[in-house]
Amino acid sequence: MTDSPPDDPLLDDDAGRLTRPYTASGGRTRPAARLDLLTLVKATGRGIRRHVGPDHAQVLGLCRRPVSVAEIAARVRLPATITKVLLSDLLDCGAVTVDAPAPARGDRTDRALLEAVLHGLRERL
Repeated sequence: MTDSPPDDPLLDDDAGRLTRPYTASGGRTRPAARLDLLTLVKATGRGIRRHVGPDHAQVLGLCRRPVSVAEIAARVRLPATITKVLLSDLLDCGAVTVDAPAPARGDRTDRALLEAVLHGLRERL
């Protein structure tokens, strides 16, 4: 599966993204909605009643099934903050719904798991 359609006018294989990321969000860097990188986003199927840019449309196209904010950002090749602004716009107009990530089991962090991760990192560095 490719990250963007082959005829995407905002992406050039050799040059990369042809517009600056902040132009996708109209210069905004703070989303109106509180979104986590693990928040799941899904399209509602409702029509959008206001004009949205090509980046909004591309993000919305990725939301046909539940997908995380982090995955959307990676696929559209935009910083997570800009992606959150776009998703916040789509949420505001009713085009998507969001579900908070499921809480971890139990209240405590698994110390053995953290120690194993730390050990692995030390081995690599």
